[in-house]
Amino acid sequence: MPWVPTDDDAFPSLGHFVVQQMEEFLASPDEAEYTPLQLTREQYEFLVRLYELDPVTGERVRHRAVLSRPRGWGKSPFLAAIGIAEGLFDVCFDGWDASGQPVGRPWSQTRVPLVLVTAVNEDQVMRNTWRVLLEMLREGPAVNEFDIEPMDSFVNLPSGRIEPATSSGRAAKGARAVCSIMDQTEEWVAGNGGVRFAQVLRNNATKLGGVTIESPNAFTPGENSVAEESAKYWQSILEGKAKSRSILYDHREAPADTDPEDKVSLIAGLRVAYGDSSNHPDGCVIHEPPCEPGWSPIGRIALDFWDTANDPQVMRADFLNQITHAADSWLSQVELKAIDKLANPEFKEVTRQDPITLGFDGSRGRSKSKPDATALVGCRVSDGHLFKLGVWEPPDGPGEKGWSIPEAQVEAAVRQAFQDFNVVGFYADPAMWDGHVAQWEAAYGRRLKVVNTREKPISFNTRSMTAVVRGFESLQAAIVNREISYDGSYDLTRHFLNARRQRVRSGIVLRKPNNDYLAKIDAAYAAMLAYSCRIDALGKGVGTRRTGSARRIY
Repeated sequence: MPWVPTDDDAFPSLGHFVVQQMEEFLASPDEAEYTPLQLTREQYEFLVRLYELDPVTGERVRHRAVLSRPRGWGKSPFLAAIGIAEGLFDVCFDGWDASGQPVGRPWSQTRVPLVLVTAVNEDQVMRNTWRVLLEMLREGPAVNEFDIEPMDSFVNLPSGRIEPATSSGRAAKGARAVCSIMDQTEEWVAGNGGVRFAQVLRNNATKLGGVTIESPNAFTPGENSVAEESAKYWQSILEGKAKSRSILYDHREAPADTDPEDKVSLIAGLRVAYGDSSNHPDGCVIHEPPCEPGWSPIGRIALDFWDTANDPQVMRADFLNQITHAADSWLSQVELKAIDKLANPEFKEVTRQDPITLGFDGSRGRSKSKPDATALVGCRVSDGHLFKLGVWEPPDGPGEKGWSIPEAQVEAAVRQAFQDFNVVGFYADPAMWDGHVAQWEAAYGRRLKVVNTREKPISFNTRSMTAVVRGFESLQAAIVNREISYDGSYDLTRHFLNARRQRVRSGIVLRKPNNDYLAKIDAAYAAMLAYSCRIDALGKGVGTRRTGSARRIY
């Protein structure tokens, strides 16, 4: 019979039964004597979502998962338990019972299961998940109940194996693993083979209907790590660019306005990041009523934030789980989230009467094999609110080759901006777009109240380092000091975070990270041009009142 929903279930899942088996057969690690594994409510909820089933076919919905939490939350034991479950427990659909609820069976009834516990180096995999996996098996009832052999370098199952593996993509290519646990994927980059390794593991899981599960800490934007690419994929799903339900993406971090210098704010932020694992006496802050205190020493962690020997950026990433920035980044994610919060939904709507300025940065790329991006950004004169009007960049993957800027779409976006808004100024980089910029000057130049020069009202020469340095200094100061807001668009955020500081004789300009042509920063330049035009508008006394009907910006 088909699935019958109950009052507690929005979808069918084998997660409830997996939890029961984990707590019955596995030991809690790092205990002086045997203690049964006890999952938190937060972990229980993750498993229910991980083992979600299609209500019609019973097939598993999730084939890929990301669980991002701060250090000490308990990711390693939890993912070790999932790896054991995939090797031993009832994780595969086996029909519906008489009441319409799903029934499970182990992988071993249909194939010999292989589970891999992976990392980019042997020390990492042995130190983290593998050590606790062996302890959970050796100290619990599973050893006798399932007749398994937990050896130091592998686990023999009645049918199948669990074993560690590192980022040798060639060695893993033939390993038909039903489950791969991928530890600390914020450190998996092209340079250490992590990106290739992740692709091999996902491909293997795809062939078998299996699953890969990542457990990253906060990644550094611009490094193109596996964790960062997974976050981009999830964002593309949220934006409707990718149609998939197969990934379970679970990242939680402290609020952007968490102030490590303020004890009350820091403790509150840590309690959010650590959730059920927080040992705060008032319990967790993510459930109502609160769960009992956990094991993560929130007060002790807070003390380390005030140790001057510790890098504040690293502390934010490791313990607040905040996605921050590289050492030479122009801006941090924390700074951007802070100004995103300044713009309430009402003020993210720009009216037809609001004076706005435009900034345009266009590029065609150095060659057809390496196409670049083009961006059009608006800025409200009254409060400096930045918003995306268009970002055109090549798609990821095979579609990149042969891609070119859709000039007709760019032209239409500029035309639409002048139709929909009260454009009082427009600064555009003419590089490789000089013909288009000349046409815009002829069409719109007389309407503008703010011009670069009388002869070239729109053209802004970004080769003038003094003007560019001054523009980025002004924009950065406004963002860091929270004097402006922005629409929080993913494209604008990504380009801001990709930008790296480069010192020239006049000061600081922006460059791509390690000259990586895949990391686009054109929207950051467009935002700088729009904001510089806004500053000039204010200098000319162009209106600052906000009136009229609104047009929503997406």
